[in-house]
Amino acid sequence: MATKKAAESTLYHLSPKGFWKKFREVAAINSEISSGLPIQGVHRFPPPASRPEHYSTPATKASDPAQNPYWKRDVRRTYPQLSVVTQSQLSQLLIEHSGAQAVAAPEENKSDVPVKAPEPTTLSQAIATVTSTAKVYTEDKLPPSLPTPFQRWHPKRSADAPHDPFAYFPMVLYR
Repeated sequence: MATKKAAESTLYHLSPKGFWKKFREVAAINSEISSGLPIQGVHRFPPPASRPEHYSTPATKASDPAQNPYWKRDVRRTYPQLSVVTQSQLSQLLIEHSGAQAVAAPEENKSDVPVKAPEPTTLSQAIATVTSTAKVYTEDKLPPSLPTPFQRWHPKRSADAPHDPFAYFPMVLYR
């Protein structure tokens, strides 16, 4: 009873026929090695590209050219949009948000009379009214600063590098 020591190269892979078989036997170092090309019907069933139906992309709003103009899809030209706040709008916002953020208790009688909008004031008047009621910034409550991705470097003297005691320009180190 002989046992098989190696896999049969022609069992699951294509092997050359005719002239190329003879050429491979002569030219190849190991003619018994597999070609590596799998037989079509053995490993993948059904084989690739054998199905009769074809894939069709489902229709979406993006596939309709009338509803999908180029300027909406063009991400290279997404420039930042400017917004404008006038001085009267800014003064109104300052006055509204300077007071305490307390919520009043609900009232029983409701009236459908709209609340009268405050009359527009100049920006300097709004700043004067906000700063007159309370101190806006103190030593404990500083104004906001711009966020930076790095910390500012504050030089601190480090131990001196070894040098000649009579050197004209000794090296001074900072960290």
